[in-house]
Amino acid sequence: MQKKSTPIDQLVGSRVRQRRMALGMSQEKLGEHLGVTFQQVQKYEKGVNRVGASRLQRIAEVLGAPISFFFEEASRGLDHEIEKQEAHSLSNVLASKEFLSLANSFSAIRDPQIRQKVVDLVDALAASDRRDGGHAAEGLSALSADRQ
Repeated sequence: MQKKSTPIDQLVGSRVRQRRMALGMSQEKLGEHLGVTFQQVQKYEKGVNRVGASRLQRIAEVLGAPISFFFEEASRGLDHEIEKQEAHSLSNVLASKEFLSLANSFSAIRDPQIRQKVVDLVDALAASDRRDGGHAAEGLSALSADRQ
């Protein structure tokens, strides 16, 4: 009988992904350190395959994180809601390529007034996206096309 992955498996996987991406490490490089393929790392990160205790210990060593890092959100009481929230969880956002790119570019801006304008722009886009039911990007694309 094959065991199904659980919300804990998905949480651990998302935390592995978050830490790996924060370090700028590829799935292939992590796989090399663990002696597995990058596809196996993908399965761990998606929570499709469970990470065994000894493998998690090795992942923690390679990523320079305590074991507790991979379970931080679990102590808040996992239930069926975590599966719904996982797609939108903060850890996924923080681990995304887009967020890391935005954070790197934002940190390169030295002028505090320009940094505040970027924050204001992102706030306005998010508010517009919420009002439009997620269609703000279409309006932004149209605006961009008009300027060209």
